[in-house]
Amino acid sequence: MALAIQTLGKDTNISSLAAANDVSRKYLYQQKGKARDALQEAFAPSSAGEEVLFSIPVTSAWLDQFVVSLTLTCHSSYRGVVQFVRDMLGVSISLGSVHNLLQRAATRALELNCAQDLSAIRVGLNDEIFHCNEPVLAGVDARSTYCYLLADELHRDGDAWATHLLCLRDQGLDPDFFIGDQGTGLRAGQAQVWDAKPCHGDVFHIVKQCEELANVLARMAQGATTRLRAVEEKMQDAKAKGVAHTFSVQLGQARQAEEQMATLARDIKTLTQWLKRDVLELAGPELATRLELFDFVVAEIHAREYLEPERIRKVRVALQNQRDDLLAFAAVQDEHLDCIAHAYEVSAHLVRQACLLQRKPDTSNAFWQGWNRLCAQMGHKCHDVFEAVMQAMTQTPRCSSMVENLNSRLRNYFTLRRQLGGRYLELLKFFLNHRTFLRSRVPERVGKSPRQLLTGEAHPHWLTMLGFGPLQPQQG
Repeated sequence: MALAIQTLGKDTNISSLAAANDVSRKYLYQQKGKARDALQEAFAPSSAGEEVLFSIPVTSAWLDQFVVSLTLTCHSSYRGVVQFVRDMLGVSISLGSVHNLLQRAATRALELNCAQDLSAIRVGLNDEIFHCNEPVLAGVDARSTYCYLLADELHRDGDAWATHLLCLRDQGLDPDFFIGDQGTGLRAGQAQVWDAKPCHGDVFHIVKQCEELANVLARMAQGATTRLRAVEEKMQDAKAKGVAHTFSVQLGQARQAEEQMATLARDIKTLTQWLKRDVLELAGPELATRLELFDFVVAEIHAREYLEPERIRKVRVALQNQRDDLLAFAAVQDEHLDCIAHAYEVSAHLVRQACLLQRKPDTSNAFWQGWNRLCAQMGHKCHDVFEAVMQAMTQTPRCSSMVENLNSRLRNYFTLRRQLGGRYLELLKFFLNHRTFLRSRVPERVGKSPRQLLTGEAHPHWLTMLGFGPLQPQQG
């Protein structure tokens, strides 16, 4: 190794070096070649990491697009933007510059939001989310997921809701009905603006409340079983000592409590499943039958209320108070199915059977047996009726899950800020309404934005609409 290094010297005489080390010149030349190859390999640039894929002309306009995209698309904080731009681009930008840039974008977003026509919204979903103990009022179109309301308030009373709903009404918002939870302010505000417009109940919340009760009772039943096992063990020890009578009363009480709690937990679970799968299920019977089933479930829950009064009464009262609102969707669906029966000149019973058949998976024998029976009765109209029924069920929402989904996505943005402010929420609302869906369970939404789904018309990229365009062409 030492000889190889010496051969690389600029003034090295190969003949003298060979004579001094008693080796041939050929050998030294070979070592010199190996050393040169090793040196070039060690300092050669890596082809995998250094290949230039494409170049971007970084302009002031591009930096503005970059900063706004980091904040909205990547959920970055102001300080995160400053650090990222400094580390990755070697550009210095202040917090004030980021703030001013986003304020300019928010001003433009407010103008565009206020100019949007909302008359195409047929079902509105309203809800509230809290940030730092202050409410944020939210509203979403059930079909397109377009967010028509996102505003922070000090209170969530009827006046706060009515103020925003009045402004939205001026933009054309006049749906057939709303869906919301039992928030008094939400419903009072809607009543001030639209006196006779219905607000359907949210099925998700009441089902969740019933399931939580069933789970609590199931855990209590497990606890009673555990206590029974402990008393039985004590009884066995007492029998061995000849004093079994000391635990006889305690054992009887434990067995009675265990049987009582196990029966109660099983009954409440069964009633909850009936409520969820038969009464409140979209593919179900007509409204009159649902009302009878609902009252039956409530009566059975009431009959068991004395066993666990505090927990069961809360759920039972909620069910009684919300019955008509929770089943309002069934009246809408009955109307749709009656229209289908009239349009295709088939009996309402067959249309209802086509609806009920949707409860079975299309991979089961029962589904296709029912399909064949209906096709034999309806003939060539069968496929069209099924398509119409499925579309009617899709257009009959029962819960405000879309606005709940919006609230979960908003958390990613709210956690970065102590104060929200109306301008920031207007910018966030604009972004959520104009960015396109990369994926969705509804195929029609993929590659489209909520605004495009609402209006049926394409629009420029959201950055371009905010005045930060046009975008640079994508690299091929």
